[in-house]
Amino acid sequence: MKRYILLILSCLLGMGLHMQAQTVTYENASKKAKASFDRAVDAVRNYQSKAAIGFLQEAIKIAPNFTDAYGQMGLCYVEMKNYAAANTAFEKLKQLDSSGLRPVMVAYSKAMAGTGNFVGALQLINQYLSVIKSKSAIAEKLKANYEFAVNNSRQSVPFHPENLGDPVNSVDPEYFPSLTIDSKTLIFTRRVNGRNEDFYITTREDHKWSMAQNMGEPINSSFNEGAQNISQDGTMLVFTGCEFPEGKGSCDLYYSEKTATGWTAPKNFGSPINTRDWESQPCLSADKQTLYFARETPDHGADIFVSSQQANGQWSVPQRLGPNINTNGRETTPFIHADGQTLYFASDGHPGYGGLDIFYSRRQPDGSWGPATNLGYPINTIDEDASLVVEADGKTAYFASDRSDSHGALDIYSFELYPEARPLQTLYVKGYVYDTLTHARLATSIDVIDLQGGYNIATVKTNDNGDYLAPLPVGKDYALHVNRKGYLFYSDNFSLKDHNPGVPFEKNIPLQPLAANASIVLHNIFFDTKQYSLKPESVTELNKLVKLLQDNPTLTIEIAGYTDNVGTDKDNQVLSENRARAVVHYLTEKGITAGRLTAKGYGEKDPIATNDTEEGKAANRRTVFRIISL
Repeated sequence: MKRYILLILSCLLGMGLHMQAQTVTYENASKKAKASFDRAVDAVRNYQSKAAIGFLQEAIKIAPNFTDAYGQMGLCYVEMKNYAAANTAFEKLKQLDSSGLRPVMVAYSKAMAGTGNFVGALQLINQYLSVIKSKSAIAEKLKANYEFAVNNSRQSVPFHPENLGDPVNSVDPEYFPSLTIDSKTLIFTRRVNGRNEDFYITTREDHKWSMAQNMGEPINSSFNEGAQNISQDGTMLVFTGCEFPEGKGSCDLYYSEKTATGWTAPKNFGSPINTRDWESQPCLSADKQTLYFARETPDHGADIFVSSQQANGQWSVPQRLGPNINTNGRETTPFIHADGQTLYFASDGHPGYGGLDIFYSRRQPDGSWGPATNLGYPINTIDEDASLVVEADGKTAYFASDRSDSHGALDIYSFELYPEARPLQTLYVKGYVYDTLTHARLATSIDVIDLQGGYNIATVKTNDNGDYLAPLPVGKDYALHVNRKGYLFYSDNFSLKDHNPGVPFEKNIPLQPLAANASIVLHNIFFDTKQYSLKPESVTELNKLVKLLQDNPTLTIEIAGYTDNVGTDKDNQVLSENRARAVVHYLTEKGITAGRLTAKGYGEKDPIATNDTEEGKAANRRTVFRIISL
């Protein structure tokens, strides 16, 4: 852009812009006006556009109709992204000598588009393309952007960004905001003194952010750390480290974990995540089992890749996301929302308004990603827009921008995301896992199942103290499954359809040691009313039971069926027996020896709740797994 300004400047000086009689050109300007103009030229050569504006204003004060000065002023304002002021300068140039617009048509079109006048910008760029002798890739790209803007069915979207203020923003650039699921912790990158990138952290109480603090060692170092993402539970930080001594390429991905004594020393993800190529901008899924990131390769530019953590703790070979996400252009800054279904990213390969635009895509039932949707203007502009994150509530988004009310460089802003672009509203289930006999906390993994879809929506690992946090979209029914060696597996189901989305759902998980007479209710075995055919939603739970029996080949068990008190004693007895037999039949079909299994019906005996309420009756209609011998 700087070279472009100087090139246009030389055209202005060389051509004289065919000025009309009442105008002032460089050739016929006074010595004093020329001197100010020359100082502006020197400032442009030294990348000092703001200083150049001051000198040009001096020149115009001396010579009010100084067309060269207005043309150069417009170019400087475009460079500074002050498009309104650029429009004013170019309009003045047009009034003084409309024929002088040709050398600045491209910049003038950008000024128009920068203020939302895409129709005018398109007309001007078409005019420019009609008069130039050779093709211009830059002008053709701008034309495509303007056509997209004009033809977009929704010309603008609601957008009212608010600066996060002094606690977060400073005269240094702040960018790459990242939040925990409770929206109380914000971590971001700050380029200190314009050189070294470090991470800063702030916390929110009573809707106010505390003064941001440098995270310090061992995370921050003398090297550049940036493009970070804090896990939803706040216990893991993934980030980009460039030119680190142990790095595999120019930039690699690293991680640090939060312990009782602080953050651990950063570790390189190693192969196959990191390669000799450029890896950056990582983002963890809510359960920390999936990693999205950008990788730039010599043959394909920047694309978004995904890798999953396997049972042995290793990460799978990263794969490019599909063609609905990646293009022949650049795709960067992936952000997977806590709902696990909505991906935000930046791209200059999909149709858009300018350089990088922000898009979102929804996960499809088959696991693929749907079409990329442009977030719209003015969230996206003619400049590069990227690095968007969204709170768990789905409403509040954060991004970095160097807007007119910034503290001097990039600042972090928040805004309310319009409804069509919001992810699923998400809250979190939290609690701890413990031994029912000793009450000791247990470290383990927890599978969270979407009951309607029948698939595993997340696998959440507890910390060493047994604590867990599982972000989940509201409005659905879920099951929890826990398997730990030496214990009966645990299962339960719960609904977030009517739960207050602003209040976390708390559930502590008891695990019973394997022992004779130990028993659990199989909460996720389902039958239709008065029927004994297993419903499809039961399969996940049944397969967990199969796995337990396979892992403990000497275990013998009883499957007990119970009903509520609706109907006759005889009918309930038969129904309970048939339901128990249905479960045993499923187990034998999966290869479990029939001699290890006993099916028994108890009818409406031994109720565990009152039969006077629907909730109590539902609790009494149950299937119980009981250990006979080890």
